[in-house]
Amino acid sequence: MKYLVIGGAGFIGHNLVLKLLNRGHSVRVFDRKIHSESYLPACDYVVGNFSKIENHQTIFHNIDIVYHLISTTLPKSSNENPVFDVQTNVVSSINLLKMCCHANVKKIIFTSSGGTVYGIPKTIPITEEHPLNPICSYGITKLAIEKYLSLFHHLYGLDYQVLRLSNPFGPFQDPFLQQGVIAVFLGKILRNQPIEIWGDGTICRDYIYIDDAAEALYLSSLKSTKSKIINIGTGKGTTLTEVLAMMAKVLNKNMKINYKNVRNVDVPVNVLDIQRAFTELNWAPAITMEQGIRMTCDWLTKNLSGLT
Repeated sequence: MKYLVIGGAGFIGHNLVLKLLNRGHSVRVFDRKIHSESYLPACDYVVGNFSKIENHQTIFHNIDIVYHLISTTLPKSSNENPVFDVQTNVVSSINLLKMCCHANVKKIIFTSSGGTVYGIPKTIPITEEHPLNPICSYGITKLAIEKYLSLFHHLYGLDYQVLRLSNPFGPFQDPFLQQGVIAVFLGKILRNQPIEIWGDGTICRDYIYIDDAAEALYLSSLKSTKSKIINIGTGKGTTLTEVLAMMAKVLNKNMKINYKNVRNVDVPVNVLDIQRAFTELNWAPAITMEQGIRMTCDWLTKNLSGLT
């Protein structure tokens, strides 16, 4: 099949593209910048601005499956300018859906946020039927895009799948960004810099190794599922304190930790129920947290100097 990966040069996108190519598929990548260290000769790259996606109709030519992986904001920054969040994410996504319909795309797959759309959980683990009460603009826009996918399916028959990802980590995640605690923590430890923790270390998240997440994304392009929305995580929670303990074991290094006041965009615990993914996608995570940290550390050790 021929795939178009919107945001294919990013962390999740690049790992997904590698998997698609390894499975023998044709891949076109659309992103605002193509990094030399992640360039893949087998790919067809198109550089452009997602906010101007309507100017790039030709990228949909002969495409079977579209992955929508782009987000222009982060959970902690989205509340600072929700108008920008809506304009660059929701409006641009609606334009993307219109173009998919016009090009007769078979299916669009959207990576939503299992970490933010549910808000403060009432039950753990969180099922797909859990109430949706996001406490940041990032989660609200993700939820809005989910609703527009449903609308376009109802109005125009555009097939779609929403995967609500937990917290992916692994190779090609930039340790110098503001999101992705595994890569950020490991990067700071390797550079002998102090680690900043928001809160007392008890914040608990569901971390998934990126290759497991990419496999779920790939399977969603092959299978017609009963459910349009599926959680993708591990079903297991790990606190920040436990994350640091694993890193200390893997690296055998001392670390300096600075604790800061908890942020109002951080829910105390988020662990996803993944039974639906197992039942409908025949998918389950294969990599343990400690294995994933070790492999991420190995990759960063080899590539950290080139990422500065």
